[in-house]
Amino acid sequence: MDIAIKIITGDCLNLMKNMDEGSIDLIVTDPPYNLAKDYGNNSDSREHQEYLEFSSAWLKEAARLLKPTGTIYVFMGMRYISYIYKILEVDLGFKFNSWITWHYTQGIGKTKGFSPRHDDILMFTKSERFTFNLDDIRIPQKTFRSVNNMRGANPGNVWEFSHVHYCQNNRQSHPTQKPEALFERMILASSNIGDTVLDPFCGAGGSLRVCQQTQRNGVGLEINPNYVELIKERLAQPFTGFDSLDERLTRVPNDLNDPKFRREYLKNHIEWFLKYHPDAIKKFQDSVNKKYLTNEQRYFDFNQ
Repeated sequence: MDIAIKIITGDCLNLMKNMDEGSIDLIVTDPPYNLAKDYGNNSDSREHQEYLEFSSAWLKEAARLLKPTGTIYVFMGMRYISYIYKILEVDLGFKFNSWITWHYTQGIGKTKGFSPRHDDILMFTKSERFTFNLDDIRIPQKTFRSVNNMRGANPGNVWEFSHVHYCQNNRQSHPTQKPEALFERMILASSNIGDTVLDPFCGAGGSLRVCQQTQRNGVGLEINPNYVELIKERLAQPFTGFDSLDERLTRVPNDLNDPKFRREYLKNHIEWFLKYHPDAIKKFQDSVNKKYLTNEQRYFDFNQ
């Protein structure tokens, strides 16, 4: 299937006004939090009321662009998330679905008060009829039980992914780069192959990289031309796996005691959970060998 990845340079509000109504299946975006981060412009240093008016304006355009079956995910810091919630639900009539917490182990250090270790993501839908592909985002069960769905469990609304650290090869020159695996989960859950995904604040381009590799059409809007060039370079790189991982995806269920069932399950695990994380397959296979290798085997044959 041919897909299109578009990156458009300019102010998102002006660009969105020129897009067709009802043309977008999913919006996933990480707007400025108004915390005076340096994005190469003044977009993150607004007066309080100015920021709220700006947020209301671009979210109103988002509502116009989304199809009736569409979904929107908005990253937001704690200072303004309640205002964004109110705009989406009260002002624009979106349907609240989930308040997702992204937990990370390293963050801002504070000596007075508690250091933040999470960001939040609001998930709203345009109507009660929307796409949600649970099978595409399940996580492996901890233990095999006949009553469990061995295709996996719902990942819940607390997500633990590592930051994209400065030492990683995929680190971009962007102050708030988000892990690709965050976008992966949202895009797989709330869109289908061939759908169109919009990111009005494309930043480091993680959302477009995920669209590119999961056969979605991606539209990224970015005001900083330097970031646009970085995104283009990123999209041209060979794909070796998304740059972060929910570590639960490599776990091997306990008590897979029946050899026939165990073989069937383990052959499916990689396709079910590690399709976009080939760099994690060896870790999973090593865990299988450690847990289920018999005295007669030198390794578990995943192709048998």
